[in-house]
Amino acid sequence: MTAIDELVRRNDEFGQRAPGDRSSPTPSLHVAILTCMDARIRVFEVFGLAHGESHILRNAGGVVTDDVIRSLSLSQRKLGTREVLIVQHTQCGLQTVTEDGFKDELEAATGLRPTWSIEAFRDVSSSVRQSVKRVRQSPFLEHTDTVRGFVYDVSTGGLTEVDAS
Repeated sequence: MTAIDELVRRNDEFGQRAPGDRSSPTPSLHVAILTCMDARIRVFEVFGLAHGESHILRNAGGVVTDDVIRSLSLSQRKLGTREVLIVQHTQCGLQTVTEDGFKDELEAATGLRPTWSIEAFRDVSSSVRQSVKRVRQSPFLEHTDTVRGFVYDVSTGGLTEVDAS
């Protein structure tokens, strides 16, 4: 059995029992959460979310990229979100690579150098501050006043807010 087969089986068993309102694409809490794709971050459990309460965006590092701004723009302008919660985490894989090193690796393997940024970082709090700043300064977003950033500790499950003022 493949991993996908297992996930489909789980949906058959548990999918219809998940709590929350699924009647509208507009999140009832009017918040969008951006976090890392790291499997240790169980977003619904971390925030006690039910279906229908929040938009959840994930990418490597939980960093604000052009594609995140695209998604947040749609989330705000078409689906009513007004707040943005950014959550990066301890022990992130993006802290173990460098921009040029990873691009060199990809170029050696494929013959093509990526045009996109890896968004590698050394200090997670600085990366959170940068992402918060990108949201606050984006001309494409209507709601930039309530943007907050946090570091999630993958060992303890705790959140620490990053002062991004």
